[in-house]
Amino acid sequence: MASDGGRRRSYITSGADSNNGGGVMSRVSSAISESPIFNKGREAACEAAHSAKKLLRSTGRAAWIAGTTFLILVVPLIIEMDREQQLNELELQQASLLGAPPVGVGPAPN
Repeated sequence: MASDGGRRRSYITSGADSNNGGGVMSRVSSAISESPIFNKGREAACEAAHSAKKLLRSTGRAAWIAGTTFLILVVPLIIEMDREQQLNELELQQASLLGAPPVGVGPAPN
């Protein structure tokens, strides 16, 4: 203290110093944000976000196309196959009620 000439140094910044950008945190954050590495990283992140957005948009379009194609082409096919199976089962049931041997069963062995 004797070498300071009786003056005390204050390491805490006052309100006036922080408004002028003299605070430690503001100087560090401005030094980081002006860094070329930080700028390149920010640009890379923006490009990655843009690419991800385009990928999601194109994936959504592909899902829409696949879904509508499935509804138009495959669902009617499944319904028709189910109808045909029900019709075959009904014919088999009617044939068994009338006394005819079921389809696919050969004559009885002697």
